[in-house]
Amino acid sequence: MLVAGSLAGTGLLVAANMPRARGLPFGVLAASAAPARMTAPAGELADAEPECDAARPLALPTGDAPALSCDQARRVVAQARGMLATPAPAVDPKRFVGATSDWLDPHGMWSVAPDAPIQAALTAVGPTLVAELEEPAGAGPCLAAEEVGGALSRWVGELRREVLRARTLGRGVPIDPKRRWDIASSTPFEDGSVTRRGHDLARLLGHGVGAIESAYGPAITPLSDTLVERAAPELSAHEWSQIVLAAAVRAYVPQLDPHGAWAPLDEETSIYDLDLEVDPPPRLWSEMTRTTLGVRVDDGARAPLKDGDVVLRVGATALAGMSVEQANQLSIVSEPDPLQVTVLRASASQPLVLEVGPELTFLSPPPSATELIGLDAKEVRFGDGYALVVKIPDVPDDLGARLTSALFERKQAARPLGVLLDLRGNGGGSTEGALAALGVFLPGAALFPMRRRDGAVEIDRAPVPPPERIWDGPVAALVDGDSASAAEMLAGALASYDRGVVLGARTYGKGCAQEYLDDDVGVGVLRLTTLVFSLPDGSPLQRVGVSPHVTLGLPAALDAESHLTHAPTTWRGPDVRDAHLIKKVPWPDNSGRVGVSDDEAIYRALRALGATRKAAR
Repeated sequence: MLVAGSLAGTGLLVAANMPRARGLPFGVLAASAAPARMTAPAGELADAEPECDAARPLALPTGDAPALSCDQARRVVAQARGMLATPAPAVDPKRFVGATSDWLDPHGMWSVAPDAPIQAALTAVGPTLVAELEEPAGAGPCLAAEEVGGALSRWVGELRREVLRARTLGRGVPIDPKRRWDIASSTPFEDGSVTRRGHDLARLLGHGVGAIESAYGPAITPLSDTLVERAAPELSAHEWSQIVLAAAVRAYVPQLDPHGAWAPLDEETSIYDLDLEVDPPPRLWSEMTRTTLGVRVDDGARAPLKDGDVVLRVGATALAGMSVEQANQLSIVSEPDPLQVTVLRASASQPLVLEVGPELTFLSPPPSATELIGLDAKEVRFGDGYALVVKIPDVPDDLGARLTSALFERKQAARPLGVLLDLRGNGGGSTEGALAALGVFLPGAALFPMRRRDGAVEIDRAPVPPPERIWDGPVAALVDGDSASAAEMLAGALASYDRGVVLGARTYGKGCAQEYLDDDVGVGVLRLTTLVFSLPDGSPLQRVGVSPHVTLGLPAALDAESHLTHAPTTWRGPDVRDAHLIKKVPWPDNSGRVGVSDDEAIYRALRALGATRKAAR
C-alpha cells in the first residue's frame, strides 16, 4: 500500500550510514511510515496495490543473521532499481562499504570493532561488490562477497575461541547472590559508535554467560549455548558470504533511495512505524536494552511482565544473541493464544515462566477523551468567540476520524470561529490519513497528481464525509521546516484550493511517496519511492516545499529534502483542481483580541489571521 513517508523516514539514510543501534528502545531504527501491508490506499490509488501479501503474518524471528545467495541479492537489487520513481543513481562505494559494515554486525565485534579486519576487506572489494550486485541473476558467483566471507570465517573463528575460553573461566568464579542480578541485567553492548575491541567483547560475553550459568544453574546452559552460536557462529566462508550479501543489499537500497529500505522477513518491522496504524498490535514491551542472554524491559512491560525483567525466551524462541531488529519484532504479540515468556527477575533465584494473555491489561486509569481522539485540541479566544487549535503531530491512517472527533464532538456549545491546524514538526505518515483529513475541508476534491517512473499519472481524491462531518468554516495551517510529506499534503491542498491560509515557514519539501512490497525472492520486504507528486494546482512539492502565505519568523530548519543525496527530482504536475471547490473562506477580524497562549507562534498566527482581510486571504 501507499504511504507518503515522513521526515523520520528520511532519517533512515542517516541510520544506514551511522553506527548501528545495538541496544536501543523499540522503534529507533523504524521509519515513520505506516506499514503498507496494513494500510489501505485511498481514492483513485486504490488500484495501486503492491505485491505485498496483506494476509501474511509477521515472521517469527530465528535469531540467525540474515543471508542471501548471490542471485537472490541481484534480483532484489534489480527490483529496487527498476521500481524507483526516477532513474537509479550511481552508488558511492565508500558510503556503501560503511553501511554494509554496519548492517553486517549486530553485536559490535564482527566488522565495526576497532580490531576487526573486515572493514579493510570490504573497502578493498567495495567497487567490485557493487558491480557484482548490479549484474543480472545467473551471471556467476559473487567473488567479492566470497572474499569477505573468508575473512569473516577466520576472524569470527578467533572470536569464538575467545568466547569459549572466557565462558569456561566464568563458570569457575563463585558469584555473590547480591551481584547475580547485576550481571544478568547489565548490557555488554555499546550504543552508537563502537570503541571496544572485538576480542575484548568476546571475552566479556564469554565470561558473562559463564558467570550467569554459575549463578543461576543448569537452566541457563541452553541459552548460553545459543548466545555462543549467534554471537560467534562457526560458519564456512560461503555461508559468511551470504550474510555479507544480505548486509550489502540492506546498505545498497538506501544509497539508491534515501527513503528506501530492504529488510528480511524476520526483521521487517524495522522499516515500519506500527504506531501509525489505526489499531497497532500489542507489544510485550515498548523500550528495551539487550543483555548478555536476553533483553531487559526498560519501559512498557505488558503484564504479568514487569519493567526491569530480563526476557530470556518468548515462547520457545531464545533472545540470547538476537539482533535489536529481531528482538523488537519478537516483542509484537500477533497470536490470539496465551504466550509463555521466560524471564529473570531481581527477586527470583531461577528463571520464571509467565503466561501473557491475549487480552490487553490496563494498569492505569481509562484514557481521557483527548487520548482517545489522539489530538490535542485547545480553545483560544479569538475576537468575540474562539479559535480551535488542533495539534497534529503525525499523520496516522485514521487522522480523518480523529480530526472529525476533535471538531464535531466537543462539549463547547458555540461553534469555533475558525480552526488552526498546527502541523509544526509533523514528519508525515499515511497518505490515506492525509486524504481522509482533507475530506473534512475539501470533500470529494481531486488532490494530488502522482507520477510513476513510466510516466503514468494517478490522481488522489478526497473522500466525501457525511454533511454533518464537513467543516465549511475558516481553516488555516501552521507549518515549519520540519513539516513534511503527508503534513505538506494537508497544508498544500488547503493553499492550492484557496481553502485555507498557511502560516509559518517553508516546509521540508518531500513530495514523493513510498510503497511496501514483498521482494521478488520472497525473503524480505522493500520500501521504495515509487511516485513523485505535486500539489492539486500542479505546483511542485518535491525539493521545493510549501511556501506560507504569512511568514512568522520561525527558527530555521536544520534539514530539507533538497539536501538529501539522490532524493527524487522536482516534478510539476497538471492542475487537477475541481473549479467549484476553489473558494476563499476568510477569517473574521479579531480586532486584536486573541487569548493568551503558552506558545508564542500560535498567538502570532491567530493575531495575523484575524488582523486584516489581507492576511486572512
